[in-house]
Amino acid sequence: MQFNHFSVMLDESIDSLNIKQEGIYVDCTLGGGGHSSKILDGLNNTGRLIGIDQDQYAIDYCRQKFSGYDNISFVQDNFKNIDLILKMIGIEKVDGILMDLGVSSYQIDTDDRGFSYIRNGKLDMRMDTSQSFSAYDIINGYDEEKLSYIFKVYGEEKYHRRIANKIVESRKLNKISTTHDLVKLIDEVIPKFEIKKRGHLSKKVFQALRIEVNGELEILEKAIIDAINHLNVGGRISIITFHSLEDRIVKNTFNYLATECVCPKDFPVCRCEKKKEISIINKKPVLPSGTELSKNSRSASAKLRVAEKLIY
Repeated sequence: MQFNHFSVMLDESIDSLNIKQEGIYVDCTLGGGGHSSKILDGLNNTGRLIGIDQDQYAIDYCRQKFSGYDNISFVQDNFKNIDLILKMIGIEKVDGILMDLGVSSYQIDTDDRGFSYIRNGKLDMRMDTSQSFSAYDIINGYDEEKLSYIFKVYGEEKYHRRIANKIVESRKLNKISTTHDLVKLIDEVIPKFEIKKRGHLSKKVFQALRIEVNGELEILEKAIIDAINHLNVGGRISIITFHSLEDRIVKNTFNYLATECVCPKDFPVCRCEKKKEISIINKKPVLPSGTELSKNSRSASAKLRVAEKLIY
């Protein structure tokens, strides 16, 4: 079983968790187990790791990879359910939580998963292959207005209307079934001079489709809050994002939880009684090193934000 993947900002993210040998940690996005492996290196026999991933292939691969460890538990689920997951396995508080919000190299490089605009495969993009809803359903089922909306909001694509119109007109003749079918349509409507500014012309549309298929942004804020609720005082959460929409949600959620009072400024005294729940460790996100960028170009857009729990 193969699962080729480069863990982004491996040292920076794990170091930021301040691993305790006897601690309990959660890797919310197990993937190929790169981050989990480094967490396990820092634990003793009483320490424990919970690895979560909605991709069954990742779970199966890591069960095999970590077969020699008896202090790791595997959960095939979406980390949006972290509150329920921890309750079901009888854990109330943990010492650290990691979320790597990127698509794994394995998923990108596997044609049939449909995540890549470089490789040709069926339009899929499901993180959880047990769900039925896929990118094919969006491209061939959404009306022009809805397609335009997700390309604009989730992809920040300025040619969203042109692309949506081209898709709707094209599918009247034939279903759009593969990634390269879609790439060809996008190439026909975006001016070629844009390549110099943005690289591959399909990048933003594919990002939008992946977010829509997997409901990535809808669940993120609540998942962060639920995760922090399960941290011990002094425990840390480290989150790696890969585009501005994700990063904005993480930044804004951290800022809200790190604020003591949200009353209007003209109130003479605080009435909301909101407490400061976390301390933000890095005011500005940590970025990949030059060495990492030279080895793994896919890390270029990554940002790491870290916060520490202050109160129960």
